[in-house]
This record gives sequence, structure tokens and C-alpha cells, in this order.
Amino acid sequence: MIFGEMELKNSICNIYGNDKFIIDKQVKRYKKLSDDFKNYFNLDSLHFFSTPGRTELGGNHTDHNNGLVLAGSINLDSIAVVSTSSDYVVELSSEGYETPFVVDLNYLKPLPEEKGTTHALIRGVAARLKQLGYEIAGFKAFISSDVLPGSGLSSSASIEVLLGTIFNALFNENSIAPEILAQIGQFSENNYLGKPCGLMDQMACAVGGIISIDFKDSQNPVFKKVNFDFNKQNYKLLVLDTGGSHADLTDDYSSIPGEMKSVASLLGASILREISMNFFIEKIPYIRKQLGDRVVLRTLHFLQENNRVKEEVLALESGDFSGFLKLVKASGDSSFKWLQNIFTTKNIKGQGISLALALSEKFIEEIGEGACRVHGGGFAGTIQIFLPDSSIEKYKKIMENVFGKNSVQVLQIRQIGTVYLNIL
Repeated sequence: MIFGEMELKNSICNIYGNDKFIIDKQVKRYKKLSDDFKNYFNLDSLHFFSTPGRTELGGNHTDHNNGLVLAGSINLDSIAVVSTSSDYVVELSSEGYETPFVVDLNYLKPLPEEKGTTHALIRGVAARLKQLGYEIAGFKAFISSDVLPGSGLSSSASIEVLLGTIFNALFNENSIAPEILAQIGQFSENNYLGKPCGLMDQMACAVGGIISIDFKDSQNPVFKKVNFDFNKQNYKLLVLDTGGSHADLTDDYSSIPGEMKSVASLLGASILREISMNFFIEKIPYIRKQLGDRVVLRTLHFLQENNRVKEEVLALESGDFSGFLKLVKASGDSSFKWLQNIFTTKNIKGQGISLALALSEKFIEEIGEGACRVHGGGFAGTIQIFLPDSSIEKYKKIMENVFGKNSVQVLQIRQIGTVYLNIL
């Protein structure tokens, strides 16, 4: 299907809002990607897709033990221009990469040499779709994303869900629910990309808006839309990229769910969600003797953070924004002191997140309002900040002097999750 400019503009308005500057920018972005696609593939029958990145609002490292999270999709996204092909091959070209990613769908087993690559994500998404009985077939695509790798906004989850959405729209009549697309993305990341992760990132990218998610039944997570507009509070949500590398941090990330599950196992359960706070407190001497102190602290974080998500949802739904900010601060304190995912002990000289939090807390104390916390997996990457509109430029000036130009991004919550533009 070929879009005219007006048709494309109308579809874009449904996703990005009615700000003329933003709409014009997005139209140019989609048209450029469309032109790149036509020049490379010499094809005209185009389909357009968009999948947002995500921000974690509450529930730091709770999803992998079937806990509660609060997340939101954001106004940064991965977009694709796609055409079906007659072969059984996915050929995907991406801005910034000279060589396209080509995957033959006749072979869907994990390949060790593809671990950590886009090839693995494509193959993993296709494999899981086929395992679940859905249709797969070949396509050619050009992708562009402003959800940059290492930004803490889930670039990999955005791409995984985008790939699932393409297969869903072109070959399955959009019959696959957003939560299933999220699970397919998680499967690909865990089993093909080789990165341990929970389901929160993919769910937020797939569903859209602010959502609370209960992973008690991980195969059937329960999510609820939370109606809240930060802009009406004259506040903005920001993320600060500290510039730290995520290389060689897989062991740090995997240690958190691993240690939490080791406590659950020691206490006769499979996950921490099955353990009560009172029972845990009673068993601390036994846990310390068997597993040490860090696992005790991380378990304490999980049990309190899980309950904190409920309180955050209630605060937002009741319009208690100051109460929500207090809970954000408590979440950040718990992550720093108990979860201990602020820096890696492999490189104690690199403590960008610690420094960013210290400077942000000092700034918030001086202006008398706001909150900050580690964002996402931690150890390196980004922090999250809530600030009044009047203080944002001053904050950016201070922090970008330390962490570099454009290290601070001002975000907005996007209400629409992953989408095939042709059906809007």
C-alpha cells in the first residue's frame, strides 16, 4: 500500500499528537525512510510500523521474580517501512549499518555465532511465532530508531516487538494480542540474543501508555492502564545518560534474579513473589548463614519494591503527585542501598550513575521539589528524574557540563503502543 502525504500525516498525528513541529519532523523521518527503502530494494508496496521505547516508573528488578511493575511507553520509537517478499527470507536494513541483516526462515534454531546480534532477534521472534502456531513469511524492511542502544529505554525490546508487529500485521491479520507479542520478544531476547531479562520492557513497548503489570502468572500477565498526565502537573520526566558502557555487565544483571531465586529456593519456593515479608524476616539468620548478606538485602528490596508499585499506582490514580514522588525517591534509595545495582564492582572507578544521582539529589534539594532514581537494569546507563518545567534548563546545563551535550533527554508518555500505521 502506498501512502499519500496527507494519509501518512493523519496516521502520524494519531501517534505523536498535534504539535506542528513534531508532526513535520516525523513526516520527514518516515518519508526519508521510505525513500531509502525504495532506493535500496526498488519496491513501492510499503507498510509502515512504529514501536515505542519504554521507561520504568516503578518496580526496579521485580518482573523476573513475577512481581509488580509500573512502566510507560515514550515518544521515542523504532519505525519500519516494509514490503512482503516472495521468498522465505527476512532482509532488514537499518540506519547506521552498511550491511543488511539477512535471516533465512527455513532455519530457526539458535546459532551461537549470532548471539548478541540483530540476526538473533529476527530468528528468535520468527521461531517463537512458529512454535505458537502463527504464520511467518519473508519481508524486506528499512528500520530507523531514536531509541538508542545503551539509553536505558529498551532499544532491544522496541525492535523485538516491532518485528513481531510486522509478522502480526502482514501474515496474521493482527490477531496476536500485544501481551503475546511482548512474550515473543522476551523469548527471543532470552533464548536467541542471550540476554536475561524480564517481561516489563516488552510489555510497555507493546501495550502503550502508563501501565501497571502484575507478573504473578508470567504466562498471562495482568496489565492495567493508569490515566495520568505529568504535563498537567507542570512536570517533565527526564532521563540522563551517564555514558557508561553495558559491555561485560551480563553477569551483574543475571546475579540479581539468580540471587533472588536462590533465596526463594532455600525457603521452599521457586520465586520471591511466593515469600511473605514476615516469613522472610524470620528466616534471615538462616539465609545469611547459607547464602550471605547481599542476597538478604536484595530480597528485602524486592519485597518492599513490589508493594511500593501498588502505592505508586494508587497515588497516581488519586492525583497525589507529591506522594508519588516520595515513592520514586524511596525506590531509588532502595535500589542504591539494598539492591546495589548502581555500579559494578568490576570497575569501581566507573560510578557514573552514583555521581549523577548525587548531583541530581543536590539539585532537587536546592529547588525543594522533584525526585530521581536509577533507571532500568542499572550498573551503567541512565537515571530518571522528575522535575518542574521551570527547573529543566538549569538542570540540563549543570548535568550536560558533567556528562556531555545531549546527555539529558526530556521525555513524554506515548499513549499508543506498537502499531501498524496502515490500520489507524
